[in-house]
Amino acid sequence: MNADADILFEEMGALGLITLNRPDALNALTTNMCLALLDQLERWAQAEHVHAVAIRGAGTRAFCAGGDIRSLYEAGQAGSKDVMQFYWHEYRLNTFIKEYTKPYIAFIDGIVMGGGVGVSVHGKYRIAGESTLFAMPETGIGLIPDVGGTYFLPRLRGELGCYLGLTGARLKVADCLYAGIATHYAPSHAQDELLRNLSAGGDVDRMCAKFAVDPGAASLAALQNRIDGFFAGNAVEDILNTLSASDDAWAQEMVMTLRTKSPTSLKITMRQLREGAKLSFRECMALEYRIISRIMKGYEFFEGVRAIVIDKDNTPHWKPARLEDVSTASVDAYFASLDADELRFDRQVGQKENLHD
Repeated sequence: MNADADILFEEMGALGLITLNRPDALNALTTNMCLALLDQLERWAQAEHVHAVAIRGAGTRAFCAGGDIRSLYEAGQAGSKDVMQFYWHEYRLNTFIKEYTKPYIAFIDGIVMGGGVGVSVHGKYRIAGESTLFAMPETGIGLIPDVGGTYFLPRLRGELGCYLGLTGARLKVADCLYAGIATHYAPSHAQDELLRNLSAGGDVDRMCAKFAVDPGAASLAALQNRIDGFFAGNAVEDILNTLSASDDAWAQEMVMTLRTKSPTSLKITMRQLREGAKLSFRECMALEYRIISRIMKGYEFFEGVRAIVIDKDNTPHWKPARLEDVSTASVDAYFASLDADELRFDRQVGQKENLHD
């Protein structure tokens, strides 16, 4: 094990342990990390002595804050093919985790956003600590809630998925349990002991339940009826109109939040989530690859990253700037077939081939 590597692998008895090892970058994913993780998961899937796999983040701040957005921005600005290579490998990794044949346990203490969601939420066990902070904030940087968000967000209770996907709302540990993002809450100080118990083999359900404690009341529970009522539409304009017409303070806060997001991303996300409710996981991943391929050839993502990450002026200049100016035809274009390239992705999802072989 190379302690300086961006991702670490070790075996603790019957447990294969993965550590995302970029704490200064909030353990953000790179293409090489995705490839290394996919290769190691394949090896452990075949290893009889490995009964389960766990993944965690180095440091105390984050499990994984997402993909390395700055690197993707720089590669995209340079016209490099590395951008779509990253998504190709990341999405196949997400699928491999979803279909993994052994127990996959993610310790999601700290920030878990974007790509960090993709390497955690699709596993059977998601162990939250007291520092857990979940969000899918992509509409704020001209993206969509991807890494399988097309599949899992519409399958949360009521309209939680639509609310989380459009607004990028942040959830702490009790709300993660309520929403189904986390399966257990184990205090941070107890998680190393849980790992040691898992290394002995045995029943993962029983061991996770043994260490789980009650995180307290979830604030989402009190909001559920409002979320279901306000976010039930099929058009972002309808949702905004309903929110705007209410004198509820929370509704007005949601209006202000949505007005900061990319209008194009909001409209794509709305359709993405409604379609995803009817699709298989693999179909959702192929759809995301299709949409992202178009986004990476456009303007919104690069402007969003410029404003939020690069210049940090927090004033992205979206084009179009208004929801009503985002045409149905322009949204349709993001969902159009990629022909042979998309079919190849769909066929190879979860496999090891390179995009440009």
